[in-house]
Amino acid sequence: MASKLKVTWSKSAIGYEERQKRTIRALGLKRLHHTVEHDDTPAVRGMMQKVRHLVTVEEIE
Repeated sequence: MASKLKVTWSKSAIGYEERQKRTIRALGLKRLHHTVEHDDTPAVRGMMQKVRHLVTVEEIE
């Protein structure tokens, strides 16, 4: 079974590039402090890397 990642939007995207705001949306995050779970895939890891200053990530089993 593949591990999962819990992604929480922890910092406002105001003042950041539109591209980063779209990445937050693509991760499924709708509002500040919203949390979603994703499968641990290279695509999801890449998106989280681009907005690492705006989100917190936990690895769950």
